[in-house]
Amino acid sequence: MTDSLRAPAHETVAAVDLGSNSFHLIVARVADGELFVLDRLQETVRLAGGLDEKNRLTQEAQRRALDCLKRFGQRLRGMHASAVRAVGTNALRKARNTDRFLARAQRILGHPIEIISGREEARLIYQGVAQELADEGPRLVLDIGGGSTEMILGERLEPRLMESLYMGCVSLSQEYFPSGRISEKMLRRAETAASLELAPVAAQFRGHWRAAYGSSGTIRAAGAILRAAGWIERDITRAALMKLRAAMLDAGRVTRLKLPGLSAERAPVLAGGFAILNAAFEALSIERMQVATSALREGLLYDLIGRLRHEDVRSRTIASLCARYRIDPAQAARVEATAQACFKQVTQDWGLTDEDGALLSRAARLHEIGLAIAHGGYHKHGAYLARYSDLPGFSNNEQQMLALLIRAHRRKFPAEEFEQLSKEQAENAKRLAVLLRFSVLLHRARSEATFPSVELAVGKRSLTVGFPKRWLAQYPLTSADLRQEAEYLAAAGYRLVFE
Repeated sequence: MTDSLRAPAHETVAAVDLGSNSFHLIVARVADGELFVLDRLQETVRLAGGLDEKNRLTQEAQRRALDCLKRFGQRLRGMHASAVRAVGTNALRKARNTDRFLARAQRILGHPIEIISGREEARLIYQGVAQELADEGPRLVLDIGGGSTEMILGERLEPRLMESLYMGCVSLSQEYFPSGRISEKMLRRAETAASLELAPVAAQFRGHWRAAYGSSGTIRAAGAILRAAGWIERDITRAALMKLRAAMLDAGRVTRLKLPGLSAERAPVLAGGFAILNAAFEALSIERMQVATSALREGLLYDLIGRLRHEDVRSRTIASLCARYRIDPAQAARVEATAQACFKQVTQDWGLTDEDGALLSRAARLHEIGLAIAHGGYHKHGAYLARYSDLPGFSNNEQQMLALLIRAHRRKFPAEEFEQLSKEQAENAKRLAVLLRFSVLLHRARSEATFPSVELAVGKRSLTVGFPKRWLAQYPLTSADLRQEAEYLAAAGYRLVFE
């Protein structure tokens, strides 16, 4: 536990992990430099098992998930929105019909749900595990979830190398043990499949750590079984895993698994999870693995507390991108300052939030990132970089929104691309794009010249800009740019008036 943890703006915080096998809720408070867990809820939902052949969530899987979220929602009732963070992982990343499900899920939970990338999931897992560990040099963290497996190399609180593989205890159990039968041939095939997934990345991890840790359900279950059977005292070993393997083969079927420490909920996915764990021990040359008590949900709490203390990892990510792609800091700062000045004038009338303002600032700082590739169409290059780069701290939706603003900051307004968002998100994003475009336009000269303050008035789909008297007559290029901008926005259904 870090001793620098200070109380956040909200004394009580909560994290919700919508995993591919189980849903988890953790509620905690920060006091005297420590995180105190107040409540935990866990339910086996097996969302990954509810994906059909077209990767669509079945109605039954959605029902199980929504029923669970009703109970979670009751526990979270009354908590401030900024004190709760909920994320979905592999099953929701993979599902092709998440939009309607997420809309219902968010209403029932009472809080937004973010879908995070595999590497963001890995980063958060590491944050959760690392907080409980002493400084012992480089470490490996392995997390076997329902639909994905995360591997992280890190030191202290900093992850150095992260990978997310498309295999989990639910997905492998369904593919290789569909009838519940466990044979030597089936188990060997599952272990081989896991080894093939690990092969391309194993060399980057092997031998670069002093201690190995495992987190989440599969590894915790394996540790519990091995300890209850008397095969280990604390750490999972290769020899103990071979005894578990033999016991599973001796049982021959999931329904005959009578292992001490094995819960009824874990039994149906034990074989798939074991295949991944055994393959990882072999591929990564692991001799001994400690079982961590923390995982993704604890990492979510620490990340949330960082945001509440204004130590947001997203700010570091933006700064890193600016440096990597050599963005002109002076121009970015000018555009950001103007965008924020405009934002403050229209926040109330347009119903924008502090998080909208933060998104606008990030887009302003990154709007020229595409110049690192080429000047022609640089707004499109920039949108691609923002959408498909690994951005620590950002959810998939946040990256999509950021990319859209960068894409829309100049030239023709790409109104059709905003249709990928929900109706409410699309409206807010378009309004932020209008503010960003106006701010970029004013600073076309890239000079330190001080612009006069402007007065903004807005309607549902209109922006009226009041300049000081006779100012536009002295700046004919800006006046011409504004006329062109009015045409661009008119095509997108927005009216720009300047006087």
